[in-house]
Amino acid sequence: MKILEKFNLAGKVAVVTGSAQGLGRGYAKGLAEAGAVVVCADRNLEGVRNTAAEIVEAGGKAEPCFLDVSKPAETEKAFREIVLRLGSLDILINNAGVEDISPFVDVTEAQYDKIMGVNLRGSFFTAQAAARIMKAQKSGKILNIGSLGSAIGLSESSVYCGTKGGVLGITRTMAIELARDNVQVNALGPGYFRTPMTEPFFQDPAHRKWIEERIPAGRVGTAEDLIGTVVFLCSSASDYLTGQIVYVDGGWLAS
Repeated sequence: MKILEKFNLAGKVAVVTGSAQGLGRGYAKGLAEAGAVVVCADRNLEGVRNTAAEIVEAGGKAEPCFLDVSKPAETEKAFREIVLRLGSLDILINNAGVEDISPFVDVTEAQYDKIMGVNLRGSFFTAQAAARIMKAQKSGKILNIGSLGSAIGLSESSVYCGTKGGVLGITRTMAIELARDNVQVNALGPGYFRTPMTEPFFQDPAHRKWIEERIPAGRVGTAEDLIGTVVFLCSSASDYLTGQIVYVDGGWLAS
């Protein structure tokens, strides 16, 4: 196989959770451009309908799917239906996530349970549901979404950072257990990108200045800055790469 052919996702079936908006929408569009059939999944059904429609209008293949990753039984059922309808489940981008900015001492049990329930528990059981299918296929790619918070602490994001550190831990363990089944599990660590979830940080002038001054690349990232890495990690070009996290942050961590 020629090297560029390894990046071709034609015929692959991909599920992108949390793809109603933000970076998830960008991941879905990028996979579709690389040839995958993309199932755009989210609790926001109107949002994923829009994402899927944009992909189809651009010449790609996509469909919307209602999915609440905090309900594992529903996720298992949805994935089984995808396989029955489309023939396989080759790629999972485990992107659904929430944040609720709050000082550590003010975090409530409800806030903790909400963030943990989606970001860590949801990611774990969504990956589990996909892995069961991929093990039977003897092939697959799981891309969990980490964060700068997988590597460092971030003020007023204690629970979020806890979940993203946990995402890195489960990524490594999943990778070990699934390697013999030809299923690769990695994580993506986006830096600061302007999305609906991060907008509160950018609305605070002091916080925005702190973010932007630490980016050696001199600018905040866009969804397009992530697509090349995502396609690589979801394609056969990365078949010998597993259990890793790739930070795409314009050099932020290095600084």
